[in-house]
Amino acid sequence: QVQLVESGGGLAQAGGSLRLSCAASGRFFSASAMAWFRQAPGKEREFVAGISSNGGSTLYADSVKGRFTISRDNAKNTVYLRMNNLKPEDTAVYYCAADLQFGVPSNYERDYPYWGQGTQVTVSS
Repeated sequence: QVQLVESGGGLAQAGGSLRLSCAASGRFFSASAMAWFRQAPGKEREFVAGISSNGGSTLYADSVKGRFTISRDNAKNTVYLRMNNLKPEDTAVYYCAADLQFGVPSNYERDYPYWGQGTQVTVSS
């Protein structure tokens, strides 16, 4: 059974930083592309960043390019999202997702059948 558990969310001031972690269970992790999505209140869930199974390829939403960095440690079955220069508009519930199939990152929700429960990130101005 695939389980994804996010952690590291919380409250930050504008301009500050947070690092999210997503711990995955199961032997699928090293073969799976991973991604972070987010959903702000009253808005649809949107893609934030994705990383290929071997970590060699990354993909970012334009809104976070240059501020956020996705990385992974396959030995620890964990994917990270380092968020710098946070803005109030980054406030959202952040979700980790796994594809288990293609190994390359996609920005489409439909390509990720497995999701974590989410972790809240709140950025104050």
